[in-house]
Amino acid sequence: MDEPAPDLTERARKLFAGPVEFLKSAPGLEFLPGADVPEIAFAGRSNVGKSSLLNAITGRNKLARTSNTPGRTQELNFFDVGSPLTLRLVDMPGYGFAEAPRDMVKRWRFLVNDYLRGRQVLKRAVVLIDSRHGVKPVDREIMDMLDAAAVGYRLVLTKADKIKATELDAVKIATEAEARKRPAAFPQLIATSSEKGMGLAEVRAAVLEDALS
Repeated sequence: MDEPAPDLTERARKLFAGPVEFLKSAPGLEFLPGADVPEIAFAGRSNVGKSSLLNAITGRNKLARTSNTPGRTQELNFFDVGSPLTLRLVDMPGYGFAEAPRDMVKRWRFLVNDYLRGRQVLKRAVVLIDSRHGVKPVDREIMDMLDAAAVGYRLVLTKADKIKATELDAVKIATEAEARKRPAAFPQLIATSSEKGMGLAEVRAAVLEDALS
């Protein structure tokens, strides 16, 4: 993607270096916090590295829980960013987990769909794609939900350090081609590595830009 403006990158760095606190978990819409600040939601299939990326962009080791058990995030988790409060990050339930009971998956699906369709302060979603696997059918399902809800979203590749540069380039090309087919997708993507720090400044800047838009 194009490099973000230096001033935006620095503002985002300072914002995420400041207070970032877990606010609450919402198992249903009635538990959502007040719609008083912009929200940026992070979505991704189980084990895509969502919790690791949230921890990395906020510089915290344990802000979001990481787990080897697919589907551990079963609710919408809200995190307050900034003092004064500037925006909220929303950690959405992972999808594509085979081990979760079907009725539980159905409940999560309804929760996510209702949130996407009805949340006025939701500015953008960030859909995480595993660089090692590219876009999978389960990823297309969440994109379908976002397109139907008319919620704009960015595609972010995770674990970009786990594959060769040539393979990463091929995944980028294929993922950008997928984005161009989608009415609500942002045309450019960001490749990240939570372990190596790759792309984190760009994600922070994108989150701030979207929140302020």
